[in-house]
Amino acid sequence: MLEIKTAEFVTSMADYGAFPGKGLPQIAVAGKSNVGKSTLINRLCRRNKLARTSATPGKTRLLNIFRINDTFHLVDLPGYGFAKVDKQEKLRWGKMMQDYFEKADELRHVLCLVDIRHEPTEDDKTMNRFLRDMEIPFTVIATKADKISRGARSKYLAPICRALMVQPWEILCFSGEDGTGRDELLRLIDSVIS
Repeated sequence: MLEIKTAEFVTSMADYGAFPGKGLPQIAVAGKSNVGKSTLINRLCRRNKLARTSATPGKTRLLNIFRINDTFHLVDLPGYGFAKVDKQEKLRWGKMMQDYFEKADELRHVLCLVDIRHEPTEDDKTMNRFLRDMEIPFTVIATKADKISRGARSKYLAPICRALMVQPWEILCFSGEDGTGRDELLRLIDSVIS
């Protein structure tokens, strides 16, 4: 299993382009605002403040790039679907994401985060369709799994499966609080980058 020994922040960018170490395989982390992208990165790397978390949705407004073990990059994408930003900002985010997906030849996989407690939003469905259309491999990660008992999880996963056209066994349940799913996620990343 992959062991994360080093994790460092590389850069933030509004437009995807050159950055130090570019060329390594990339795994992108996508999801709506406040779904737990930064928390997932921090828990995965066992570093509390590697990716900045915030109680305010929409904190990540740029592409944030992290180098892991000097072997791959994690790319924290801006959260989508945050209501408190104006239309111009939403359009700018949409363009930033589109540019990233079109230009990132190093992209190997996208982790699509959804909150296990809620049905996927229209934005989640749009991202799902976009990745399928672009033929970009992805895995649905159901975050905040600690909020639901193990026995009740399948009930919560059913609407996610229907909305995002995936099977229950294809979804990885994850918790930044208690570490649920961390080992499975490390195994997934290992298989993607090897």
